[in-house]
Amino acid sequence: MSEPTPCTQRLNPPDPAGAPHPPHLLECRGLSFAYGRSRVLEDVSFAVHRGESLCVIGPNGGGKSTLAKLVLGLLEPTAGQLTVLGKSPREARTALGYVPQAMRFDPQFPIAALDIVLMGRLNHLKVGAFSKKCREVARAALDEVGLSGYERRPFSDLSGGERQRVMVARALACEPEILLLDEPTANIDLSIEAQLLETLAALRHRMTILMITHDLDLVSSIGDSVLCVNHRVHRHSLPLSGETIKEIYSSRRRLEHDRRARDQHGDPCLCDHD
Repeated sequence: MSEPTPCTQRLNPPDPAGAPHPPHLLECRGLSFAYGRSRVLEDVSFAVHRGESLCVIGPNGGGKSTLAKLVLGLLEPTAGQLTVLGKSPREARTALGYVPQAMRFDPQFPIAALDIVLMGRLNHLKVGAFSKKCREVARAALDEVGLSGYERRPFSDLSGGERQRVMVARALACEPEILLLDEPTANIDLSIEAQLLETLAALRHRMTILMITHDLDLVSSIGDSVLCVNHRVHRHSLPLSGETIKEIYSSRRRLEHDRRARDQHGDPCLCDHD
C-alpha cells in the first residue's frame, strides 16, 4: 500500500508562483442572515486584509457566532455575498484554521495531544495512517504554541490553557490563510491566559487573524482594528475609548451607538471611529 501523499512541513506556505491574490482575504457585501423570521445579521459589509488582526466584539445575541458560522461555510447567507480568498466559504474551508470556544470530549477516551493536532491534517489523509511529513507538521505546530514534548500527553490530563493551545496547534496544522478564534480565553484561568496571549501575539506577525472575544485586554494586545457586531456592524480603530466601550456593551446606549454611527458616517457598516 502506498504512503499518503506527503504534506509540506511549512506552516504557512506561499501561494504558487504567479497565482493572483484576491483584493481581500475575506469580504462581506450586504450580508444578511435570519433564523426563520428572526433576523440576526442585516446588511453587513466589511473586508479583512492579508496580515490583518481583526477582533470581533459586541453584545451577546448580536450575531458574532452566526457570523463565524457563515465564514466557516456552516450556514448560507439569507442575502448578500461572502467570499473567502475569492471563493465561497465552503470552497475555501481548508484555508481556514478554526479554534472553537470549547471542545466537547469524553475524558475517558484515550486520545493524546498529537492525535488532536493531527485532526487538522484530515484533508491530507487518503489511505491508512498519517504520513511522516504530516506528523512533522503536527509536531511543529505543537512546538509553535509552546507544547513541544507534549505529543503523548493525554488530552484529558492537560490544563484548560494547555488544551486551548493544543486546539490552536490543530488549527495551525491546517496551514491556514486565516486563523479564526471564538472566545479563545473564555474557558481558561487568568493565571494561564498570559501564555495563550503570548502565543497569539507571535502568530499575528505572520498570519491573518479573525478573533471573536469579549476580552478587551486581548483586543488591545492582538488587534489591529475592531469590528463591533450587533445585527449590523461598525468598524472601529484602536484604542477604543471608554465612551465607545460603554455604547457597545450598555443595553441603554447600544441604540445611541448605532444611531451615532449612521449620523456621522452614513453607512454604519463602514464607520471607523474612536
